[in-house]
Amino acid sequence: MTAHAANPDHESPTGDREKGVSDAPAGNWVDRYAPVAWRPYLRLARVDRPIGTWLLLFPCWWSVTLAEVSNGRPYPDIGTLALFAIGAIVMRGAGCAYNDYVDREYDARVQRTASRPIPSGQVTPEGAMLFVVALALIGLLVLVWFNLFTVLLGVASLVLVAIYPYMKRFTYWPQAVLGLAFNWGALMGWAAVKGSLALPPLLLYAGSVLWTIGYDTIYAHQDTDDDLMLGLKSTALTFGDDTPFWVGSFYTGALLLWIAAGYLAGTHLVFFFCVALVGLQMAWQVSTLDTSDANNCLRRFRANRDVGAAIFLALVTDTLLSWWAGLS
Repeated sequence: MTAHAANPDHESPTGDREKGVSDAPAGNWVDRYAPVAWRPYLRLARVDRPIGTWLLLFPCWWSVTLAEVSNGRPYPDIGTLALFAIGAIVMRGAGCAYNDYVDREYDARVQRTASRPIPSGQVTPEGAMLFVVALALIGLLVLVWFNLFTVLLGVASLVLVAIYPYMKRFTYWPQAVLGLAFNWGALMGWAAVKGSLALPPLLLYAGSVLWTIGYDTIYAHQDTDDDLMLGLKSTALTFGDDTPFWVGSFYTGALLLWIAAGYLAGTHLVFFFCVALVGLQMAWQVSTLDTSDANNCLRRFRANRDVGAAIFLALVTDTLLSWWAGLS
């Protein structure tokens, strides 16, 4: 695919493309090392901002590992984890590109997002949708490696993916729809191992949805002024100054549901101890949150990658220690 420059300010091959987008980390690897022709599409897929991929991937890995705990295996299957990692990268990219296509007119009117590939003219809307289709096909190739139940479950998630970008036009709870879509892997990981669903993955999913509502509310506080100007809605606008209370409530619910999921799947003390430590990290997020400071919000949003990593490592450690104890 060829990137298109829509205005004279972007005609230089080392101009806008080299600058990247304003809401991506400065000096990221895409801006520094990726071939110039690829950069607009990598930016469109948010490859220069991997936090979203981690937040999409960890519920998948949690679910796979939780199923292996239930099976009594010493560790999750590396091949299954790798397939979910590839799927998370391409489907997160497809979702971001589709979201930018839907929001292209809004993004062009907001300083933080005006430099993104579509509103800045680096990628045409038609090119963006072709890119979405290409990534979705790669995702399908990954999906067919799993059992039929998991394939059907994965296809069902596309309904949520398709409607999510429109939700902020109609409801003050678009974060809830994002949570339902973004954490579908909490169901699929268990299904990929077991070929069915049960109460533990349903509880894991519900807790993860609450987690997402919490951290995405923090993220949305970066855009409240722009959302008001554009007539868009979010939980950040709904909660306002009460956001710390609400985010803390969602995080508490998430922790309790994760503990319940672990208990029913047969996890042990090490998992519950690690979840308690995660609770302290979440408490730090809430107690130090300043919704009027965009940098403060962004840092606390990104800190949820550590939440995901801690829960995953807790589950892996639980499986290994349980296996070792069974041998001794």
